[in-house]
Amino acid sequence: MEAKTTDLTVQSARGLLKRDAMTQGLQYLTFNLAGEQYGVDILKVQEIRGWAPVTRMPNMPAFVRGVMNLRGAIVPVIDLRLRFELEAMEYTKITVVIVVTVRSATGSRVVGVVVDGVSDVLNVEGAEIQPPPDFGTAVNTEFISGLVTAEEGMVMLLDVDRLLSVEEMFALETARPPESVAAA
Repeated sequence: MEAKTTDLTVQSARGLLKRDAMTQGLQYLTFNLAGEQYGVDILKVQEIRGWAPVTRMPNMPAFVRGVMNLRGAIVPVIDLRLRFELEAMEYTKITVVIVVTVRSATGSRVVGVVVDGVSDVLNVEGAEIQPPPDFGTAVNTEFISGLVTAEEGMVMLLDVDRLLSVEEMFALETARPPESVAAA
């Protein structure tokens, strides 16, 4: 009988924790990129590191800066400016790599994302998140999970699982015509 009481207590405690998490809202790590504010779910972030040179890999898309050794694990590093097809920028003292966990159909992996700088942790209630605008098929917004208004303006909330799906990123790169053909 005592075991059943303990199980019910554990289940009740789990229910309370879930309810507390729902009433407290969501947290996003915000960062700057080309003058705009973006956010990623704080639960996806493993760590934030200052920029350090990475090991370049041959035959990689331009937005893949290379790989870094993260406590024995080889982690691909993506330049988010280049992934978004923004102008490349020289890295500075405030350039950081946000290390995130990406889940896909093949499992989860760790990816580093180079951004201009980290801003803050943003607390958001679910009701405050607006859906991304529909631009039709001309603009791909499937990696934007929503938009939220903050003091500094709009913050685009990114779905890192869709944005950093390695299979999708490489498919994007192979679908593009080579620059020499595109320029002709």
